[in-house]
Amino acid sequence: MSRPLSPATARSLLKGWDAQQESFDRAREVRFRVMFDVVEAQVARRFHALDLGSGPGSLSARLLDRFPRADCVAVDRDPVSHVIGPTALGSKGGRLTWVDADLGAPGWDTHLGRPRFDVALSTTALHWLPPARLRRLYRDLARRIRPGGVFLNGDYLPWSERDAGLTRLSGKVRVVRWGRRGSKQEWKAWEEWWTRAERTPGLEAAFVERRQRFPGGHPHPAVLDVDAQIRALRWAGFRHAGVVWQWFENRVLVAVR
Repeated sequence: MSRPLSPATARSLLKGWDAQQESFDRAREVRFRVMFDVVEAQVARRFHALDLGSGPGSLSARLLDRFPRADCVAVDRDPVSHVIGPTALGSKGGRLTWVDADLGAPGWDTHLGRPRFDVALSTTALHWLPPARLRRLYRDLARRIRPGGVFLNGDYLPWSERDAGLTRLSGKVRVVRWGRRGSKQEWKAWEEWWTRAERTPGLEAAFVERRQRFPGGHPHPAVLDVDAQIRALRWAGFRHAGVVWQWFENRVLVAVR
C-alpha cells in the first residue's frame, strides 16, 4: 500500500497547477479579481458559493481568502483533484466542502448540502461540457441560485461563426504577443504537470480511478459560442446575462438570477 499524499506535496502540486494554468491565461489573476468584484457588488459579504469544475481548488481558495465570511462547495469529477485539493487546502476552517459530481448529468446537484446558493462560479472548466449538458447545467443553476444571486464563468468563450474574422484576428494577436510557439509551450506545461502528478506517491489510486472515469481522456466537444451561451442563460431563467470583461475570447460571462 502506498503512503498517502503529504500536505506539503499537495501544496506544491497546487502551486504547479496555478503555474501551468497561467501559461494558458496570462490574465488569470485579473480575471479572478473581476469575478470577485462582481460578487462583492451584487451580494452580501456573507454568502454561499458553488465552484463548478473546481479542479484542486484554485478559485475556491482565492474566493474564501477575499471573502472571509463566505463558504463554498467545490464540485468536480476528477478523482486526482479530489485528493490534491482537500490535502492542500483542507476545509478552510469548515468553510470549504468538496463534492464529487459530474456537472450537468442528471442529479449532479443532489449532494450539494443546501437547496440554494447566492453565487456560482467557474473558471476554465465548462468548455469541457457538450452543449446539451451545458444547457442543462444552466437550467439547474437557475433553480439553485436565489433571486438576485449571480453566476460567473471565466473561460474560453468563442465568437460565433459569423464573426470568424475576429477569431482569426485573435490568433494573429496571440502570435504578435507570444510568438508562434506559445500554444505548444502551453500544452507542454499542461502535459508536464500531469506527468509529474501521475508519478507522485499517494496519487496512484486516484489515477487508476481517473482512467476508469475518463478512458478516452478529456473529450473535446464543440464549444457553445458566447452569443449562444448568453441566450441559453436567459432561456434557463436568468434575468440578465452578458460579458463583463474580455481579452478576445478570454471572457468573464455574468448572469443575474
